[in-house]
Amino acid sequence: MDILLIILLILAAVVLFLVELFVVPGISLAGILAGVCAVLGNYYAFAHVGTGAGFLTLAITAVASIGSLVWFMRSKTLDRLSLKTDITGQVDRSAEESIRPGDTGITTTRLALIGHADIKGHIVEVKSTDGFLDEKTPIVVIRITDGTIFVGKKELES
Repeated sequence: MDILLIILLILAAVVLFLVELFVVPGISLAGILAGVCAVLGNYYAFAHVGTGAGFLTLAITAVASIGSLVWFMRSKTLDRLSLKTDITGQVDRSAEESIRPGDTGITTTRLALIGHADIKGHIVEVKSTDGFLDEKTPIVVIRITDGTIFVGKKELES
């Protein structure tokens, strides 16, 4: 009966160890229970069966944990669990492509350095070069760099 209990605890530890590594990311209940089962199985072997059996159980626990990890990594199970879908969607940049430096518009949101503006009838994300700008402030496109539209406050003509 003692050996059966030790075997069940070690098997539970190995299974929970694999669940922790491949199914549930981070430190979770499965990882904590895997550690508890391994420690209890080894403690029970040392305390109730003897020192020789305890060291044998410790070696078997280490070999079973490492062996199951290697077996699981080499098996096709990971391929079946992994995602294989590529992201093919793209961001619509047609509005940004039609905007040129010198174009004017008006902010639709407060520009706390970054916000949205209406330029040539398109609502686009812009970045302020003049600091914070309130909503409905007239702006002018200064430059476009790497898809980022830089705007400044438009000086009112008198």
